[in-house]
Amino acid sequence: MERLAIDGGTPVRESKIFYGRQWIDDRDVEVVSKALRGDLITCGPFVEELQKKLCEVTEAKYSVAVCNGTAALHCAAIAAGIGEGDEVITTPLTFAASANCARYVGAMPVFADVNPKTYNIDPDSIERCITDKTRAVIAVDYTGQAVEHDRIREICDRHGLIFIVDAAHAIGTKYKGKPEGSLADMTCFSFHPVKTITSGEGGAITTNDPEYYRKLCLASQHGIVRNSADFVEEPEGPWVYEMQELGFNYRMTDFQAALLISQLEKLEKFSERRKEIVKRYNEAFAEIPQIIVQEEIPESDTTRHLYMIRLDLDKLTCTRRQFFDAMSAENVQCQVHYVPVYWFPYYQRLGFKKGLCPIAEKIYSGIMSIPLYPMLTDEDVEDVIKAVRKVVNHYAT
Repeated sequence: MERLAIDGGTPVRESKIFYGRQWIDDRDVEVVSKALRGDLITCGPFVEELQKKLCEVTEAKYSVAVCNGTAALHCAAIAAGIGEGDEVITTPLTFAASANCARYVGAMPVFADVNPKTYNIDPDSIERCITDKTRAVIAVDYTGQAVEHDRIREICDRHGLIFIVDAAHAIGTKYKGKPEGSLADMTCFSFHPVKTITSGEGGAITTNDPEYYRKLCLASQHGIVRNSADFVEEPEGPWVYEMQELGFNYRMTDFQAALLISQLEKLEKFSERRKEIVKRYNEAFAEIPQIIVQEEIPESDTTRHLYMIRLDLDKLTCTRRQFFDAMSAENVQCQVHYVPVYWFPYYQRLGFKKGLCPIAEKIYSGIMSIPLYPMLTDEDVEDVIKAVRKVVNHYAT
């Protein structure tokens, strides 16, 4: 059994609890098996069915399933017509793909700072970042909380910008009662195993615009069309397909789609359980002065992907690393999301410097993701809270 290094005592838990975990049940296995036994395990009926279901869940008119969330962002950048010399405004508190997708098409990301309470991109900072090169805003629903859609939409409309939402964390989240996926010009989702629902790897883009939808289909499927009604030239025979653009092979397999269809049936249940856990965490940590709780805007009905505790290090005698290690010794695995994107060597070589977004950097210095997923029992949740309290009490000034 592990021993807690700071006091030599017994850990809160005997077995390790991880910060995130998928929930795969017998129904999921059954539908994947059905897909694997079918005639087509790619480019088949399950992908088409999934895209229809995603439209139902998000209330978007169109959806395109792809192989992962990064591919979704890349396709959105292509469909938006972003290219060489353009700038795309995004947040530094995100996974690198939110910015990298601009680089994939030759554009440059511009990092706006974040709201100090919600940690989402700050619309006022977006406004300050706009230049005559700005083409789009990629706002990220950080931890699952919806961005300030109304304000960002108004800014984008006033400046003629394309509004893309990276909703990798936010399937199931609503803004003013409307689901993420139906609000921005394009919305990108990820279905990685630690997300609310999973297809192993997988992603999707939703939109209400038929032209964006056409471009998304081309970008994700080699730039190829197979319907003769869409051909530029008269086909020689039924075997003909036509490559109209330079696209990519970003297709999702049918067995991944089958898994995601099954997972979508459990989305409401998963969402409600995550909300229950978040509520309990909020109640517990509001009583601990050394912990800062992430705030939410009232417009967001949030299905939280991540739960952050933010350490007030002025009230603790430890570093974040010491706190992190102490939690691990209690058999509670934590994680940190995310290192500010422009701190990475690649972006440093492009000329970005630390200090660019001081609020985001200050938040990053104290945040830590603790376990949040539907399979957590009430006892698990209480053990996480006990571990946080134990470590805080040890290091409290």
